[in-house]
Amino acid sequence: MQGERRKATFTIPETAKLLGISRAHAYELVKIGKIPAIRLGAKRLIIPVEAIERLLSAY
Repeated sequence: MQGERRKATFTIPETAKLLGISRAHAYELVKIGKIPAIRLGAKRLIIPVEAIERLLSAY
């Protein structure tokens, strides 16, 4: 479709669903640096789509 843009980031719940893991596990992987995340404000975390693509292509 014309004008449709690719999503640039995922939320933690979206990332967890995509990877087939729990939200808690996704938060833990962000905490230990296995999944790179961008913190927006005090509570909001977003995951760049490119980071997930790189993570998955490594396997």
